[in-house]
Amino acid sequence: MNRDMSVQCENGIINIRVGAIILKDGKLLMVGNNRSDYLYSVGGRIKFGETAEQAIVREVLEETGVKMEIERLGFVHENYFYGDAPTNLGKLIYEISFFFYMKVPNDFEPKCGSFTEDDSKEFLKWVSPNDEKKIYPAFFKTQLQNPTKDVRHFVTDER
Repeated sequence: MNRDMSVQCENGIINIRVGAIILKDGKLLMVGNNRSDYLYSVGGRIKFGETAEQAIVREVLEETGVKMEIERLGFVHENYFYGDAPTNLGKLIYEISFFFYMKVPNDFEPKCGSFTEDDSKEFLKWVSPNDEKKIYPAFFKTQLQNPTKDVRHFVTDER
């Protein structure tokens, strides 16, 4: 128990992941690291035995230092891409992600103390919808400008 939901499948990897949608003052909280030229959502892999909801509460606490409640599920994302971390470099990854809108406290002051799986230090960054920085998932830039109450499903295939 307690292992990441990441499984080898032939020459590729299957990941089951959660991501947080943390919005404040018209900006979205994202994560970066010194190894990558892009930002990604606060979140990570579900651990075996966890629900997606349990996983996002744990991941937000680990990455921001703040325990938040979930507002609602916003997106389900199926994504094929090639890994860029040393542990999965060049491997085809199929990832299913559940993105949750979080209830952001008024006094929210995140503090990042997390690291990537290859021990690169992570940092938090607030981005606006018109920010030029590349973010993942890319659909956040358009979909979060006019959020709906619907759960949306997206498929991205970078093969």
